[in-house]
Amino acid sequence: MAIWKFTVNDKDVSYGARNRRLLTPKGCNEPFKERYWCPKKKWFGMEVCPFINRRECENFAQMSGEKFASL
Repeated sequence: MAIWKFTVNDKDVSYGARNRRLLTPKGCNEPFKERYWCPKKKWFGMEVCPFINRRECENFAQMSGEKFASL
């Protein structure tokens, strides 16, 4: 099994040896093979995150505590 890294830069996404342009403004919920990238968790989710951007996600985490923000 090969290990590769998924990174979101200013205007492009890199995964393995490939690059492409961002489809979302800030990289949150960036689609990849029927999964969605979460830059906070640095992992893929099966469903789209309900937050519009990372700042909204961080505000929710501060207001509710980290326990509920991981849902």
